Amino acid sequence: MPEIRILVVDDAVVVRQLLSKILSSDPLLAVVGVAANGRIALAKIPQVNPDLIVLDLEMPEMDGLETLAAIRQRYPRLPVIVFSAVTERGAVATLEALALGATDYATKPASTSKDEAIAYVRQQLLPKIKGLCGWGTTPISRLGSLPGRKQDPQRLAAPARPLHSLQPVEIVAIGVSTGGPNALAALLPALSADFPVPIVIVQHMPPLFTRRLAERLAVQCQIQIAEGQPDSILKPGQAWIAPGDFHMVVCRQSTQVCIQTHQDPPENSCRPAVDVLFRSVVEVYGAGTLAVVLTGMGQDGLHGCRCIREAGGQVLVQDEASSVVWGMPGAIAQAQLADRILPLNQLAAEIVRRIAVSKKAGG
Repeated sequence: MPEIRILVVDDAVVVRQLLSKILSSDPLLAVVGVAANGRIALAKIPQVNPDLIVLDLEMPEMDGLETLAAIRQRYPRLPVIVFSAVTERGAVATLEALALGATDYATKPASTSKDEAIAYVRQQLLPKIKGLCGWGTTPISRLGSLPGRKQDPQRLAAPARPLHSLQPVEIVAIGVSTGGPNALAALLPALSADFPVPIVIVQHMPPLFTRRLAERLAVQCQIQIAEGQPDSILKPGQAWIAPGDFHMVVCRQSTQVCIQTHQDPPENSCRPAVDVLFRSVVEVYGAGTLAVVLTGMGQDGLHGCRCIREAGGQVLVQDEASSVVWGMPGAIAQAQLADRILPLNQLAAEIVRRIAVSKKAGG
């Protein structure tokens, strides 16, 4: 089995040593080089030919954002995971890096305990490296890397249901993970200010990051976007993003539907989890639910989409070609739970169409 070749770029000697030790302890991974700043990293790339780069953002001489821009210009398809601090500054820099073309991100451990730091890095970083390099935890996440293999969306989609026979869409629920900030930045600005139903979103991100993401998207979009807060009332033309480290659910209170958050155990190793949100949405809206699952690693959202389909709701997923990782949408497609499997740039129009047709049919 071939090793995944990794270049570690960080100005801190202790971080370079820690990452090298942790990553090299996995038989699938090999650290083939380290660099203390971006200039050294750019010189080393053609020498060591890495399959993936782990990149710090705060470095002297040439910081992570400058380095990333240069990497994308010279090596547009080379996976880059930015390794950032869980701080306000780190959150802003990470979102900038993702917008510049970083493939994914991982946060640095906050614990001062060496054992806890090692366990944290193994849990956070190793699955991302393997997933992005074609060695995900499930075969679905590897479909895109199999030579000559192409998925036929029509073959994987669930049997077609006439839209006029479905209940009017009352809410759109979105689940997304790896590659999500850029996917949301492509999808949500395409929706008009008078979008007729509320939107709830789970993007796998830690605290601070989700608030900064909501603020960033709010500037780019016509609809209103905010981080979900307890007792917020769902209204058309507004979108709420689940706060990091909290599950977000919806619940009916008299004539209104509100957001609530809680810190029950993670599901699918995630908090917030897509499945938790989707289950709550279908409990309130039933067949009026339209779920959209975008790019992401793992299978979060699969159980929730099964509940939505069983209730008569609708499910759309992003296709493999436009996904950074076809894990979450791929799992749903493979289970034949998706009404349509579409490229990212076609999803907004399909969402609008399904809402319009269902509401017209429902009178």
